[in-house]
Amino acid sequence: MQPIHSILILFVALLHYYFMILEMFYWTKPKGLKTFGLTKEKANDSKVLAANQGLYNGFLATGLVWSVVDVNYGKELALFFLFCISIAGLYGAYSTNKIKLFYIQSVPAMIAIVLLLFI
Repeated sequence: MQPIHSILILFVALLHYYFMILEMFYWTKPKGLKTFGLTKEKANDSKVLAANQGLYNGFLATGLVWSVVDVNYGKELALFFLFCISIAGLYGAYSTNKIKLFYIQSVPAMIAIVLLLFI
């Protein structure tokens, strides 16, 4: 992989580690409430689901880090995890009617996919 690929992949991984932290540790805190537009009651009712979702984001991010260090199948691993992230962002935007989610989650992954495939 070229350095630009690794940089963009690690950027996407950092985003997903950030999402993991927000969902697992700040969901019911002021930062999480503001970020996700939740009331305290709704956040408390959904905190277990959010923590589970955060864990998945952490797994996706770790897969991207793995793809950068794997010298044999790095590109293939990166494409797999980037496609997973892109699809998750598309579904999240569709299911929540929040197009912002698409731009924050899917677009960086899609840019990385294009660069990996064509540059």
